[in-house]
Amino acid sequence: MTPTIDHLVPEHVRHFEAYIPSKPDDVLMKMAGCTRLFRLNNNENPLGPPSAARTIIDGFPSPRAAIYPSGDAYHLRHRLADGFGLHPDQFLVGNGANEVIGFVIKAFCQEGDNIVTADKTFAVYEWVAAFSGIDARLVPLTDFTFDDAAMLAAIDQRTKILFVCNPNNPTGTYWSEARLRKFLDDVAGRQIVVVDEAYCEFVEKEDFPDGLRLIEEYPNLVVFRTFSKMYGLAGLRIGYLAGAPAVVDIIRRTCVVYSVNGLAQEAALRALDDEAHVRATRALVRETKTMLTREFQRLGLPHVAGEGNFIMLRLPMSDSLAYRRLMTRGVMVRSMTGFRFPNWIRITIGLPDAMTALVDALHEVLNHAA
Repeated sequence: MTPTIDHLVPEHVRHFEAYIPSKPDDVLMKMAGCTRLFRLNNNENPLGPPSAARTIIDGFPSPRAAIYPSGDAYHLRHRLADGFGLHPDQFLVGNGANEVIGFVIKAFCQEGDNIVTADKTFAVYEWVAAFSGIDARLVPLTDFTFDDAAMLAAIDQRTKILFVCNPNNPTGTYWSEARLRKFLDDVAGRQIVVVDEAYCEFVEKEDFPDGLRLIEEYPNLVVFRTFSKMYGLAGLRIGYLAGAPAVVDIIRRTCVVYSVNGLAQEAALRALDDEAHVRATRALVRETKTMLTREFQRLGLPHVAGEGNFIMLRLPMSDSLAYRRLMTRGVMVRSMTGFRFPNWIRITIGLPDAMTALVDALHEVLNHAA
C-alpha cells in the first residue's frame, strides 16, 4: 500500500488550486503555430527599463553573483526615504509585490481572522489569504470600482486587513484622494488598510491620491508599490511597502531577508532617477489608449479604459476561445474569466507594431465568429 500524505495537509491547502503560469514564449509559439508573439497579457512596460537601470543590468559584473546582496535593501530604502520624505525604516523591500502581500497577511492574521477586498481585483490578496487559512471576504465592484460602503459593511471583529487596489487591476478605476480619506476616516484605525499603488505612476489625474503622503496622518495605512510596471523590472522581481514605523516594525518580523537579489536592488535604485522614462511611458499609454478606444468603438465592443497601462474589452464570445484564436495570430492577451469577468479580455498597451497586430487579429477573430 502506497503511503499518503493527505493527513499532513491542512484543509485550506487541500482545497486550494495552484496557479498555473503561462509557458515560455518558444513553447507557446510552437503550440499556437505562430512565428512571432506579442505579449499583451502581463501589463509589462514595452519600453523596458529606464536607461540608467539598463546600464546597471548590462554592466553587472559576474563575480557579484557569488556575493549575497544587502539583506534589507539598505541603499534602496534610503533612496526611497529621501525621495518620499519618510524614514528608511518605514520601507520594506520584497521579491515583487507578491512577497510583501504575504508579509502583511502573516504579520497581522491568524486562524479565524479575515481580510476584505473586492471580488474583481488583483487576485493575490485572496490567494495568499486562502492558502494561509485566512478567510477572504470579497465585495462586488460597483460601476467597475471598489465599493467603499460595502467594504465597511463587511468588517467584523475578526477583520484585520482591507485591501484596496488603486488604480484597480483590471478595471483601471480609482478612488480620489477625498474618497480614500473618507474611507480611512471611517475605518478609524481599527484595521490595517493596504492601498496597492502598483500602477500609480501611470495616473495623471489631479485628484488621484499619493498614498505615501497620507501615512503620517493615517498610521494604519500601508502602501504597496512595485518596479515591475512603470520601471520595467518585472523580470528582476522587486517591490516595496511603506507605512508608519510601528506598523512596519511588526511586518518586518515576518520578512525573509536576502530575498531580493543584488542586481534588482541596484537597477531599482537607478530607475528612480529617470523622469524622462516616466514621461515617455505615460505618453505612449495615453496616445495608444486613444487609438485603441477609437478602434473598439468602431467595432462596437464595450470596453473600460481607466488608468494604468491596460484596457479591458468585452467580446461577443468566450474569452478562452478568443484567447486561443488570437494566439494563433501571434497576439497573447489575458482572458478574464479568472478575474470573474467572463467574455472579457485585458490588453496591455504595447508598441505600435503590437497594437497593429492586435487590431488586425481582432478583426479576423470577430469576422470568423460572425
